[in-house]
Amino acid sequence: MAYSTLLVGKADGIATITLNRPERLNALSAELMTELLAALDGIDADATIRCLLLTGAGRGFCSGADLAPDNKLGGDLNQGCGLPDLGRALHERYHPVIRRLAAFRMPIVCAVNGPAAGAGMSLALCGDIVLAGQSASFLQAFANIGLVPDAGSTYFLPRLAGTARAMGLAMLGEPLPAETAAAWGLIWKCVADDELMAEAGKLAAKFAKGPTVGLGLIRQVMRQSWDASLDAQLEAERAAQTKAGRTRDFIEGVTAFLQKRPAKFTGQ
Repeated sequence: MAYSTLLVGKADGIATITLNRPERLNALSAELMTELLAALDGIDADATIRCLLLTGAGRGFCSGADLAPDNKLGGDLNQGCGLPDLGRALHERYHPVIRRLAAFRMPIVCAVNGPAAGAGMSLALCGDIVLAGQSASFLQAFANIGLVPDAGSTYFLPRLAGTARAMGLAMLGEPLPAETAAAWGLIWKCVADDELMAEAGKLAAKFAKGPTVGLGLIRQVMRQSWDASLDAQLEAERAAQTKAGRTRDFIEGVTAFLQKRPAKFTGQ
């Protein structure tokens, strides 16, 4: 499939999606969100792919929703059609992408190269392992234009950074430097700008050679733990471990351990 707003590549078990509207700091247009969902569906269904790497083209990761009038953000602001229905835009364009990423069967590495603002920040936080370049920043820009954090920000932020920090980010609308984001535990690591893609590539390569089913189950049980009781989580672990214990990769992992050699996982 040809894309107008994305660059999509597949090699060595890794699918790379690059948001590709650099002239707009990769702002999330209706077309981009439609293409992103289609790309995610295709990647998740491709048995040869075992890791997703998500990044942005140019000098920024993503500036959030495209507010240009021609993007028709839930309605046309300039043609007498009344106020926009932003909730509809979220329901139709953003929520399917966020839910798709949350349900992905494989690890997601996110490389944040520059600003990640608004829904772009939400998109970045969907990654399992989030790396950011030293010059990157994270911004909950919504309050600056009279809106409410969306695309999952009110879910992710309190759980990752704590309520006090999440509230400050949401209500003050001030940029958070990548180094501080790492110190707060909002992301995995901050690295030098010129090392970002190499570091992200190494992680993606590791995951692409890893026990894909087990890794997918890890992301599943970790994420559901945010809302689970201890008993529910123990049951989720039992179910996940039952499934993981029936994979070929488990047998290979144990065999390799006993033979004191590196495991050769196949993702099955």
